[in-house]
Amino acid sequence: MRKRPLRAVMPALAASALFLAAGCSAGPEAHSSSTATRAQDAEATSGTTDAGQPLAVAAAPEAAATSTAVARPGAAGGKARKTALKVKSYDSHTRRAVISPTSKGTSGETRTAAPSPGNTAKPHGTAVGDVIASAPAPGAPDGLLAKVTKVIGESGDGTEVQTAPTTLDTLLGDDDAKGSVPVDPASFDVERLLPDVKVSWAKTGDIHSGPEGTKVPLGSLRVDVGAKVGTAAGAPASATASVSGFVQVAPEVDFSYGGDSAGSGPGAAYLGVSGDWTSRWAVKGRAAASAQPVRVPFAKLHADPVLQVGPIPVVVNLDLTCYFQISADGSVTVDIEQDLKGDFKAGGTFGPAKGWTPVNESHMTSSPVRTAVTAAGGVKASLGAEATVGLYGTVGVTADLAPYLRGEAAGSLDATSTTGATAKTGAGASGAWAVYGGVDLTGTLRIQLSIFGTPVLQHSIPLGTLHREWKLADGKV
Repeated sequence: MRKRPLRAVMPALAASALFLAAGCSAGPEAHSSSTATRAQDAEATSGTTDAGQPLAVAAAPEAAATSTAVARPGAAGGKARKTALKVKSYDSHTRRAVISPTSKGTSGETRTAAPSPGNTAKPHGTAVGDVIASAPAPGAPDGLLAKVTKVIGESGDGTEVQTAPTTLDTLLGDDDAKGSVPVDPASFDVERLLPDVKVSWAKTGDIHSGPEGTKVPLGSLRVDVGAKVGTAAGAPASATASVSGFVQVAPEVDFSYGGDSAGSGPGAAYLGVSGDWTSRWAVKGRAAASAQPVRVPFAKLHADPVLQVGPIPVVVNLDLTCYFQISADGSVTVDIEQDLKGDFKAGGTFGPAKGWTPVNESHMTSSPVRTAVTAAGGVKASLGAEATVGLYGTVGVTADLAPYLRGEAAGSLDATSTTGATAKTGAGASGAWAVYGGVDLTGTLRIQLSIFGTPVLQHSIPLGTLHREWKLADGKV
């Protein structure tokens, strides 16, 4: 596990649901529901599948935490299968690994293929041409996907081999695989970047972490923050500026692969992140003028969920940076709060005709809790999250989800509005005001998505910008 300064490491418990809910499973037709995926979990871990049936994609059981898959492409019976090997150590600088038999009585599983004719490797050993896919191992915290190019020798620790990078199609071949897997909220390492940050999560078995009294739905992760921001010059003491609220998310990793029977790489692929989103946040006071939005990260989270794709452990690297961002003209004073709920999905999908193309969706609904705008000017504040998802330590997709609040006023104005049974609006002087909610979703497909065995991207591909905005309240006097 990585060591990061000031990190509070969340306890690693049994796999449960986290980042995005099953109802918003990402990806086009390449994806099945999480319910169907879990129903196939037994098949996914059995080491074999029925001919013509897609490989199931499911959260790797805790017993497979050290599992390794090995295949020998081109060999008779060369598909990945169960064996008793594991990656005991790996040196990322020299790309050398030590492969050893799994000790009797341990729960780790390994997948291998039958040796090719004439191969002199010892039974259950490793040989030149083997393709290795390993769950996180010593020296390879992001997992390992590599091809053996040389057998260096034997030692008491196992067989030392030289490796080189390779791609997933060398293991998956002409198989098909698809599924969405929730990320265990307890598996995230958390680095708090501001003093007043609280992290909470809940999972089955009445297991809860976080401040007492914080209510978090099962399988969700919640991050609360409160912070002061710079106040505009000349603003009265009562106009002190601040941002506060929480982000709550239940993330899933979405993965699919469609093999090409011609053996020329995948005919289809998808990698993305999706999830349910809930937040409530407030913007108060008169923020300092800023021509460019000021972004302040307040928490970084990292997890390495292992997907069991048939017999193969596929390691997904998921990072989430929570931030708030604010811009203002320094004149307007606001007191705005809103609730927001919805979902999002972002990723990249591959097809032989179009290559890699973006998937980019978000559905949000909001309701204002309170709105107040004083004087002329404008302010915009976001409480968002940037997610990156990759495989075996290579970033494939970056997605930035930024729900926001925006208030503006013209003329000489003092306007307030409350919602609910006692809703009322009042204003003084003259002018017009409005408060808006909205969401921006942006991101990038990275060149590293070639890890699927698809053609190398010549450059990163923007996901494009999804922008939606709606009016929360307005008035005229």
